[in-house]
Amino acid sequence: MSLKVNLGYCDAPAALNFLLNVLGFQPVVVYTGAHQGIIAHAEIRWPEGGAVTLHSIEEDEVSVYDAVQAMDKKGGYPAFSVHMETSDPDKLYQRAVEEGAEIIKELDTTSRGRGFIVADPEGLYWSFGTPLPKLLRNAEGEWQPEDNA
Repeated sequence: MSLKVNLGYCDAPAALNFLLNVLGFQPVVVYTGAHQGIIAHAEIRWPEGGAVTLHSIEEDEVSVYDAVQAMDKKGGYPAFSVHMETSDPDKLYQRAVEEGAEIIKELDTTSRGRGFIVADPEGLYWSFGTPLPKLLRNAEGEWQPEDNA
């Protein structure tokens, strides 16, 4: 068994194109809808593990875009995002930059690992980084990798 994120997009074909061609997800299955430009259901997998499903929303449904717009009004970091672990964030970051992705947080290294954040065409944040180390609180109450706490 595994966890899959399911996302409803206003423009699912654009989101699918971004995830496949900019970020490097791999298609598992894509079922188109009755009308051109509609994705009834798509499943894509992350090469290092994990999967995402997505679809075109119906007129009366709330989309990823709608949720992002609601969060933008409040400001700050959104209450939702997707995080994928990667063993090579530098290579993936370079690919995202070359493909013109909107970079939200530049590639950097912190006590939690190395990674970066991009936004997809509808504004959802996707973070990519090395696997998180085990964290413990140090004497000052700050989270640090176990060997530095």
